[in-house]
Amino acid sequence: MWTELIQEVRVAQMGVQILFGFLLTVVFQPKYETLSDTDQTIYLVTVVLGAVTTGALIGPVSLHRLVSGRRVKPQAVRWASRLTLLGLVLLLATTACSLLLILRVATHDGFVPYLVTGVVLWYLLCWFGIPLWTRHRHTAR
Repeated sequence: MWTELIQEVRVAQMGVQILFGFLLTVVFQPKYETLSDTDQTIYLVTVVLGAVTTGALIGPVSLHRLVSGRRVKPQAVRWASRLTLLGLVLLLATTACSLLLILRVATHDGFVPYLVTGVVLWYLLCWFGIPLWTRHRHTAR
């Protein structure tokens, strides 16, 4: 299971690293100073979420490196799996906050929270709903 887990982490890591890198540049743009206090707070929360997401999704790699050859593979896979799942939940929050900030700045419209909620529901369905349904439906009893 270790090989599959690391492949999954690689996909998630790429996305979070690109998103986090983008987020780090926002504060250095002239437009940042013109953001409302609420938007600046959303930005700060989003950056912190991006940082902790990056930590959770890079954690399995560090875990593997530090315990490799110690004959604790089942425990390492279990912890890496937990970190990856936590990273996905945090990535969902980071992406939702990023979308909220971008749409608030781009549109200044009241429909933004509803649109973000719809996207979050879509992520929940794709990332958790369908996989959990598939696991429940097709796991041998």
